[in-house]
Amino acid sequence: MLIPILLSGFIHLWNPVGYPDVFFDEGIYMRRAVNLLDTGNPQEGNVYDHPYFGQIAIASILAMTHYSELKPSTDPDSLQSLYMIPRIFMGVLAVLDTFLIYKIVQIKYGINIAFLSASLFAVLPFTWIFKRILLDSILMPLVLGAILLAIYSTKTKHKSVLIIFSGCLLGLAVFTKIPAFTMIFVVAWIVYADRKKISDVLLLLIPFLLIPLIWPVNAITLDQFDLWQKGVLWQTQRTNSVLDIFGFFAVIDPLMFVLGLSGITLAVLRRDKFLLLWFIPFVIFLSIVGYKQYFHWMMIIPVMCIAAGILMESIRKYGIIKKKSVYVGIVSGVLIFGFTSTTLLIINDISDNQFQALSYVLENYNDGVTILTSPVYSWILYDVFERENVPKDYSDILFHPITTEKTVIMVDEHYRIDLTRGPQLQNELDKTTTTQTFEGTIAGFDSKIYPYTNMQANGEATKIEIREGIRVR
Repeated sequence: MLIPILLSGFIHLWNPVGYPDVFFDEGIYMRRAVNLLDTGNPQEGNVYDHPYFGQIAIASILAMTHYSELKPSTDPDSLQSLYMIPRIFMGVLAVLDTFLIYKIVQIKYGINIAFLSASLFAVLPFTWIFKRILLDSILMPLVLGAILLAIYSTKTKHKSVLIIFSGCLLGLAVFTKIPAFTMIFVVAWIVYADRKKISDVLLLLIPFLLIPLIWPVNAITLDQFDLWQKGVLWQTQRTNSVLDIFGFFAVIDPLMFVLGLSGITLAVLRRDKFLLLWFIPFVIFLSIVGYKQYFHWMMIIPVMCIAAGILMESIRKYGIIKKKSVYVGIVSGVLIFGFTSTTLLIINDISDNQFQALSYVLENYNDGVTILTSPVYSWILYDVFERENVPKDYSDILFHPITTEKTVIMVDEHYRIDLTRGPQLQNELDKTTTTQTFEGTIAGFDSKIYPYTNMQANGEATKIEIREGIRVR
């Protein structure tokens, strides 16, 4: 167990802010956590896109570490420290995920497969995504914990208590992000298969259903249930092909993709209900809903690592490779290759230009300027440095006009992608000229060569332009 834990600790806690870049959604969750610390209210405005446990968890860590007492300067390194504590928290959760995967697989399939599965999760390149401040990173240990408690409930006389706690953890996972509800299929199957009692499943379902209800109930108390309905429906109207996601997955981490899907195929042949009830409902749900971002699929990474571990052990067990030394060499080669590939990524400080750009804006523009930027920076400008004319998100100009004479835009990849959301974004861009550009170190990597294909998922660290314009009145 110690080897995969140590490997995971290195991968997920080394250079926590430098790699990966700071993503758009991370800024949103940081802003909501800081807002919760300031106001005590988990609901920010009238946007109902996700439940509350994500910002509650992050805000709790910030409170325990006296985060509000940080007084950063405008120096890039000092600004980077604002993301340090939550990124370290995500890394610790990833190490916990590794431990939980090991324990789950140890009980279900044995110590050899447990070692393989946990080690693959620790070292394969795409698992760096768990370093990001995302709801999926937060809910993963809740899901794994729920599965582990359900398994433990089949091994003890005190079944009811463990089943209830399993339901609580799964309920909290759904209270973090709705797609986690698909995990009820595998957890309920584990519970029901033990004694074939519907009463056991009901014990699981009670907390699983009640905890997420806090979200709509809170909306009702705020007289915003119509906004809640609209927000939930909006989440179901995304469009994207599951093949696009799998294609991106194959480019980013072909080793995990090939081993994982081969393992799932083996699970189909072996009729392994545990793996299939984990994998299939989640994939079907997100395929129907159309969640288009690669990180939306983080919940299947553990099960793909487990499936890959079973596949690798099956090669030994069924004598496909007869010499033990050859088998050990292959396993060692896979793990060393994964570890080396991931290390080549995480040693790079690719987010540096993001904080250089933010530092430039802080040092060169005052309160009389409207600053249009992504949530990665806006919460720092508004909440930490108390700049006044900073919308939460540059897309606010789609709904509210700019009131100041001068405008500054931090144009990153996300802004360029979002230009199609409304003509106001392009119009404001056309009124500005570039005053400074921050290219970033990511430009020095060939993103078509593995493992640097992972840089394709780090677009926020590409060229950032600082543009300014004066409105004609």
